[in-house]
Amino acid sequence: MALFARRRVPEIKDSRAARLVALTSGGRPQWTPRDYGALASEGFAKNPVAYRCVRMIAEAAAAVPLAVFHGGRRADDHPLAGLLAAPNPEQGGPDLMEAFFGHLQVAGNGYLEASGEAAGEGPSELYALRPDRMAVVPGPRGWPAAYDYQAGGRTARIGRDGDGWLPVLHLKLFNPTSDHYGASPLEAAAFAIDVHNASGAWNKGLLDNAARPSGALVYGGRDGDRLSEEQFERLKAELAGAHAGADNAGRPLLLEGGLEWKPMSLTPADLDFVEGKHAAAREIALAFGVPPQLLGIPGDNTYANYREANGAFWRHTVVPLAERAARAITAWLAPKFPGARVGCDLDAVPALSAERDALWARLEAASFLTDEERRRLAGLEG
Repeated sequence: MALFARRRVPEIKDSRAARLVALTSGGRPQWTPRDYGALASEGFAKNPVAYRCVRMIAEAAAAVPLAVFHGGRRADDHPLAGLLAAPNPEQGGPDLMEAFFGHLQVAGNGYLEASGEAAGEGPSELYALRPDRMAVVPGPRGWPAAYDYQAGGRTARIGRDGDGWLPVLHLKLFNPTSDHYGASPLEAAAFAIDVHNASGAWNKGLLDNAARPSGALVYGGRDGDRLSEEQFERLKAELAGAHAGADNAGRPLLLEGGLEWKPMSLTPADLDFVEGKHAAAREIALAFGVPPQLLGIPGDNTYANYREANGAFWRHTVVPLAERAARAITAWLAPKFPGARVGCDLDAVPALSAERDALWARLEAASFLTDEERRRLAGLEG
């Protein structure tokens, strides 16, 4: 029977469709098509709502402690736990993860690089790399074969090791239009950010112009009469020197010779300025998954109080992001730290204490459960 047995074909784990992605671009870096600089400048640096959203998410997700489990039990003395606690000489674990999560919110892509690997041991350092300097280099089948990092006019290629392991973790948010890059919440909120920024710029311009809307001086003389060139220039100089600017706010305008002031723009009340700005702020917060109540934006009563809004923020935005990063780190470093798993220690998060206490109370009241079943339902290992 063995003579007629077919030889088993070596298994190749690959996607038949993925190879089509790189038929014309194999080995060449694919740069992100969006303007990261504009998103960071207009969205993060100049918009207080987007800035606060990014900071809140990055700081909260980085504050979730990462624990290492090995053999089904927590192993705080594991080398991977030490690496996550002190990833490099310049940063602690929360600092590294804050930069990582911040990049993910601004660009839709987060990158970690592992380095300092000794023979037979895992990497000894981790670094967060800027997304705007990274470029995916697709392989023949479309999957990333390497990454190009540009800085100081030079390009460094980070390729796979001899065993096929890639020392770069690329975590990206879902993007239906790109094979290699994630979609940024800033990009989804771009229109709302433009409206919010324009509202602030318009308000500043209005204050700089005596807090009055623009208008025109209409000469109401006899038909066919016009101001002389000298009168026109004198009037223009008087308006510019005596009535324009914040220093001249409230100064009365003296009209003579048939001149009449006619407003030519809408007032803030006509534009519903304040409500429009709040609506734009709510859209920005919605794109990031931050309840507007946490940002002090009026007009949104989705949650009964601040505590409920904060709990929803952690449960729906922060915890899924932190757990996703933990799973990605586990899969990425699995070849270097066999059997180790990275998980989020949610019991150490104060914002989830009320929810955790309610769960423990329900488990304690469930007399039909064994202690082992209670521990499993509580998410405890072992």
